[in-house]
Amino acid sequence: MSAVPLQQSLADLNAAYRNFFESRSGARKGPKIGRPRPKSRKDRRQSARFTTNAQFAVLPSGKLRLPKVGDVEVRWSRSLPSAPSSVAIIKDAAGRYFASFVVQADPAADAERFPAAGSEVGIDRGLTAFAVLSDGAVVRSPKFLRRAERKLKRAQRSHSRKQSGSKNKEESRVRLARMHARVASKRADFQHKVSTWIIRENQAVYVEDLCVTALARTRLAKSIHDAGWSGFTRMLEYKAHRYGRAFVKVGRFEPTSQVCSACGVKDGRKPLGVRQWTCPACGTVHDRDLNAARNILALGRRERLNACGGGVRRELPAVAAETGTLPGAA
Repeated sequence: MSAVPLQQSLADLNAAYRNFFESRSGARKGPKIGRPRPKSRKDRRQSARFTTNAQFAVLPSGKLRLPKVGDVEVRWSRSLPSAPSSVAIIKDAAGRYFASFVVQADPAADAERFPAAGSEVGIDRGLTAFAVLSDGAVVRSPKFLRRAERKLKRAQRSHSRKQSGSKNKEESRVRLARMHARVASKRADFQHKVSTWIIRENQAVYVEDLCVTALARTRLAKSIHDAGWSGFTRMLEYKAHRYGRAFVKVGRFEPTSQVCSACGVKDGRKPLGVRQWTCPACGTVHDRDLNAARNILALGRRERLNACGGGVRRELPAVAAETGTLPGAA
């Protein structure tokens, strides 16, 4: 075994303890970091990271030369834009191997790939529809976990009946892990395609900052995890920064589903079963998700212009009733 992966493991342990103590003392911002825990013997995931000190190399033949391992055949998903500074060999629970390289990207090449766009969009994420855009586009939810749930249950029952420590138990575990990995890969592929399409077509993207951790504790937990809101938002954010787009998160306490996007009247809370409602002031019939997406677009523009020193007053059409009040209110 090469000494470099062992040194990198100690460096990761040192960083974990440093983050833990800084979090306890208040020197580290963000959520509290717990104490590092030993790796479980039941964890089937393994990884080894090689830096330039290990003298790994990508050969002209396309193979990857690793110290103390030798030449490894690689199925390349893409060509490397620059010389890698490190490579991590990862084995997941399904027995698949991946090589993850750290390279320096070229901002000029990224800018040429996605030219400047003239439109902006607000996104409302949901369960019935994966995403509703402020321009009226609707992205249906594929529900990969729900569609594979029957086969997963059957495989889980079969796995639980195998004798612990037997060869059949290990084969059943690998089979179940591959089924879960297939669901996760389908979800990631779908999210990559949708996020790339949104970033390519819009110069600014606005989303609502939802507390997914709290929502995942409700009775809708399985559907929320199946949708993968957090992963989709992270993709939008890093792709926006990479390709020179603006990305803004609107506050989670903004009543985007309660305010009329046409006149600005707040009509109060509505249960999730109400998918359409009529504004009592201007009479506009709203689709719940589309109205929320338009409000997210307006709020995101306001925050973005405020950060840039522009005007932040919301532009609303003139209506008969006073904005912010209901007809007949004192």
